[in-house]
Amino acid sequence: MAKNTQPQSLTGLDLLEKVKDLGNLSKEKKARACGYYTVTKNGVERVNMMKFLNALIDAEGIHLDSSTNGHGKGGRSASYKISVQSNGNLLIGSAYTKKMGLDSGDEFEITLGRKHIHLRQVGASDEDEEQTIAI
Repeated sequence: MAKNTQPQSLTGLDLLEKVKDLGNLSKEKKARACGYYTVTKNGVERVNMMKFLNALIDAEGIHLDSSTNGHGKGGRSASYKISVQSNGNLLIGSAYTKKMGLDSGDEFEITLGRKHIHLRQVGASDEDEEQTIAI
């Protein structure tokens, strides 16, 4: 009887290069060639496609989980809608300021329109639209 073995699976750049080198082979053959299979105690090879595909996703640097990598709680995601609070204030949450790369202390000039608020970062040129927010 064959012993249950686990081959060394490729990860990261090694995995990406090997998959690229394997060209037009099927997904299963690529997974097997990259070490993503097991041999059962009955000697049957089983390709572990889920581990293979997850390793490819990780190697490409794609993060599908909503984990925060130890940087506090995940919190809510940005809905791109805000409501006037009971005290009359509008609060722009941290999801937006983080997405824009804003830091504590950044200042904005406020221009009021008929149905919008326009924020322009202090010190930004007139042509710098990336640092301008319309609410």
